[in-house]
Order: sequence, then C-alpha cells, then structure tokens
Amino acid sequence: MVQMRDVWVNWFEGEENGYNVCPFYEWRSEDRVEVLDQVIVIKVTEALFHYIENDLADLPEYLLKAVHNQSYLRKNMTRIQLDYCFIATDGNRIIAVDTMGYKTPIRKSRLSPRQEQLVYEVLEQNHCEYFEMELPYEEKEFHLLSPHPNEMNGLTRKERQMKQILYMTLDQLFTSGDDAEIRYWFTEWAPQSYRSIQKMSKEEVMENMYQDIKSGWSNRHHQLCQSLVKGQAFFEKLWDLEQGESVK
Repeated sequence: MVQMRDVWVNWFEGEENGYNVCPFYEWRSEDRVEVLDQVIVIKVTEALFHYIENDLADLPEYLLKAVHNQSYLRKNMTRIQLDYCFIATDGNRIIAVDTMGYKTPIRKSRLSPRQEQLVYEVLEQNHCEYFEMELPYEEKEFHLLSPHPNEMNGLTRKERQMKQILYMTLDQLFTSGDDAEIRYWFTEWAPQSYRSIQKMSKEEVMENMYQDIKSGWSNRHHQLCQSLVKGQAFFEKLWDLEQGESVK
C-alpha cells in the first residue's frame, strides 16, 4: 500500500457534484482545514473517479475493504484512525475522500498544488493498487437542486454558491408559487417579454425562465436572487453569509 504523510484537507461535506469540492485557490480563511497524518493513495479508472467525485452512492466493497483503517487524522497531538479514507487519482485528477464510517464518499477535498505533485511523484516511484468500476455507471439526472456542471462552468466559488441559492428560491417558487407570482418574477427578469409571458402556461413560464437563467452569472442574476430571498429568513441567512465571505 502506498501512503502519504501530512496532507492538508478542506472537507466539503455531502457534495454530490465535483464542482462544489473547491480547488485549493478557492479555500477560505474560515474553512476548517485538517491534516491527515497518514493517508493511503489508490489509482482508479476515469469512470470510477467520476463516480467518486460526482455522486454520493455506495463505494465498491472491494475498494472499501482495501482502504479500511489505513488512514489517520492528526488532531492536536492525537492520531485518529479513520474507517474509510483515501486519496484517489486517475492520473489526471486527484481527490481525497472520507466516508465518516459509512460506505458513501460523504466528505471530499482537493489538495494543494504541492501535495498534488507529490501524489504524481508517488505514482511514478511506487506501485499503487488499481481499482476499476465493476458495474456500468448510470448517469445521474440533474435538476434545480443539483445543477448540471455546464451551468457552473467558469464561475467562482462565490458565484456558484449564489447561483445555488437562486436555484433553491426558484425551486420553492416553482413548487408553491401560483401562476401570477411566477409570471411576475419572470417579468422582473425579462421585462421586454411581458406580453409573451402573459400568454404562457405555468409550465411554459417555468421552463422558459429556467432556460433564460441557467447560463453563467451576471448582475441580473445577482439582483434577481437578492429580490427573491427578501422576507425569507432561511434564504436571507444563506445570502448574507455568502456576501460576508472572505477568501484566503
């Protein structure tokens, strides 16, 4: 088994999409960075890497068995053994995973550039265990609460977070809003389309609004989200937290 020492990790918990596992340059001063005193390194196929990075499904039993009790977290002066923790690479991408004792990749982290380079050096100098997908990977479905990666491409961490807040408010609007309310908000977004919006069915309004909003992030997105969260305590708190973030 190939292992590494003193690896910094910044766990992103419960993330099913890899774009929310932020690269090192997007880590923030308030993030809780931990140190893996010892961690096993494994090599996986591109398909298995994609499965680990972009899903919260159970990991293969043969992989879990191989990494069981092989990694340790350093906390103060104590070494804490982790049930299923490892660094996986397909030779081009790298991700650290901790299942927190379960069978799914609940916590995920990127590495610093220097430690990524060390992973590649380890691969060149040692024989790592190699794991493949035994079953065909079924592509998951994307939706407002789990957007397609294309809708997040090119956005900063802050923009991705704000866009997800916008999608959460839209999901609530589309679920509980009446026809007039949904038409109002689409008109706020696209006032030039007022006449055509009035002729659309509720389903057409929702689909057209989503199609208009899904690309990129702009001042218009920002303003719409800011307006939608007003008066909704939960969303306002998320919004305020994101506006007050400080980047490392």
